Amino acid sequence: MTTDTRIPPAEVTGLYGAMVKTFARRMMGKVPDSVGVLWNHPAVMKDSMGIGRKVEAWGELDPTLASYAAMASAATIGCSFCLDFNHFMAHNHGLDEAKVREVPRWREASVFSPLERRVMAYAEAASQTPPAVTDELSAELLDALGPAALVELAARVAFMNMSARMNVALGIRSEEFADACGLAPLAVGSRA
Repeated sequence: MTTDTRIPPAEVTGLYGAMVKTFARRMMGKVPDSVGVLWNHPAVMKDSMGIGRKVEAWGELDPTLASYAAMASAATIGCSFCLDFNHFMAHNHGLDEAKVREVPRWREASVFSPLERRVMAYAEAASQTPPAVTDELSAELLDALGPAALVELAARVAFMNMSARMNVALGIRSEEFADACGLAPLAVGSRA
């Protein structure tokens, strides 16, 4: 990590800890420092990871749109860990890397379709405090995606809000996953 977290990492121990470290190494090539921070309360970490696995199993929303929404939400909140991790995961899922890297500046980038822009606008609006989702934007997405995908979009953005806000509050920052696999850096948005 580039800076210290607000809570010192705990040593990840025990059988469950060994499983977490094995899973992390398989998925990311290393055990992120953030695992040690969350290990201070293993039940929170376990439940957060469990929810995350369930979110990833949903399938009504196109996976590309889901990735863009998560990254737009993370960019709005300012979670560098979430942006880096989702950039890395988008690469692993074979998404268009040139487009993925532009998500933090999606309003200025010319690579996104109108639907992709509406999804990112929704994610950004839902990530504001208070949420700023409009009836008009919801109606446009309802027509384009259908009710099940719109519910999933709202829930995915809500989960990213939980994760990103927790990471920011704990001082968990980018661990340069995308860098490690040679991805071009994310574009810097006008909000940065």
